[in-house]
Amino acid sequence: MAAVSKHLRHDQVGTILSSGTYPSPGLSQAPLMSQWWEDLAFLHWPYDPATVQGLLPEGLVLDTHDDAAWVGLIPFTMKDIRFRRGPAVPILGTFPEVNVRTYVVGPNGDRAVWFFSLDVPRLIPSLVAKTVFDLPYHWGAGKARKSGDMHHWSVRRRSPGRVSSEIAVEFGEPLARSQLTSLERFLTDRWSLVTCTRGRLRHAQIHHPQWQLRRGQVVHLADQLVEAAGLPTPEGQPTVLTSDGVPVWATRSSSFS
Repeated sequence: MAAVSKHLRHDQVGTILSSGTYPSPGLSQAPLMSQWWEDLAFLHWPYDPATVQGLLPEGLVLDTHDDAAWVGLIPFTMKDIRFRRGPAVPILGTFPEVNVRTYVVGPNGDRAVWFFSLDVPRLIPSLVAKTVFDLPYHWGAGKARKSGDMHHWSVRRRSPGRVSSEIAVEFGEPLARSQLTSLERFLTDRWSLVTCTRGRLRHAQIHHPQWQLRRGQVVHLADQLVEAAGLPTPEGQPTVLTSDGVPVWATRSSSFS
């Protein structure tokens, strides 16, 4: 697929969707916001399903592959946050995020993402995300840098716990869609997220071009975020994928009908 322009607006989403570059099922409502996710690494470990299911709210079913739950540690850079059809909001800036996630099936049958935590060094974006999506954002310090194919991310949470994560990954060769395993598609083909507000499950739809994935190799990893989510320490080496990034559209969250 040809490279996607980095100058996309909310009102272009219909045109882009009609180009056939999206494998996602489509948005049922106008997007609330858009943003760019750049320089991502997907680190995943298998877990005992009962352990992860016990951390999910009632009514949410764990999605498994090869009889295992999968927990992800995902560092990337967020930029160009826009609301509706407005311009990028300068005060929100460009900043790293590191999130801890797993994969679930919502009450409507959609395969979705459940976030245990999202750590960023920007207070305003974290407050906006908590308010709009009720996501478990945490504010602290953070940096992202790269040199060629070597990428480094670090975050340190202010509270609770003052936990941190330091990750360095070398981006590898590009992968054709046909080269991806069923597990790699399982971990990256996700088009909605689920949250829980006062005991009620809600969801938002996510849209972006098909991932242009690459191999990756962990060079350094010192993480406390996974354990801070209530999970056991990951065992063994993670499965690693990387991507140069995609533009993303997200709808407002709503209750399951």
